[in-house]
Amino acid sequence: MPKSSHAAALAALATVSLLVLAGTSAPAGAAAPQAAAAQAEEGPAGVVNYTRVDATVACAGATPPEAMAELKERGFAAVINFRTAGEQGANVDAGQAAAEAAGLKYYHLPFRQASAEVAEQFLETVSDPANQPVFIHCGSANRVGAMWLIKRVRLDGWSPDDALAEAELIGLRSPALREFALDYVRDGG
Repeated sequence: MPKSSHAAALAALATVSLLVLAGTSAPAGAAAPQAAAAQAEEGPAGVVNYTRVDATVACAGATPPEAMAELKERGFAAVINFRTAGEQGANVDAGQAAAEAAGLKYYHLPFRQASAEVAEQFLETVSDPANQPVFIHCGSANRVGAMWLIKRVRLDGWSPDDALAEAELIGLRSPALREFALDYVRDGG
């Protein structure tokens, strides 16, 4: 998603979420997430599609190793990376080394095709209070959006429709990942 479109989507998510929190209705045609608003915050330099969902999580696409120190400065405790080592520009080993040097826990849950095993590992990792706040990333925020949808339904009690709306704002674009995530939550994992 182009940066300006991503910023507009985040602004819409924040507006809808604030309306929900305030007890008012969302504008016609808008999704109505049931929890905290996305926080308007620029991502660290070089981070693609950064979304600060709430105080306990941020989601993003490609994240260079150089951003890890700033993530720690922003208060993050852990990083979850869905990128595979073979992806162009992934720099998994350098990202892990930089995260650990900055004092961040680093979880590498690589996948190109989603699986129940990765979803369960993600749910276990993201729900551990010792890992919060957590920074979650992949190459574009597409895989992050799919896993975040699953988390919202399974752990936060959101409806699949509300979770899907938020996941799409975060970066979910792949029909296959969308189908996997929705099937996963509907079938109970």
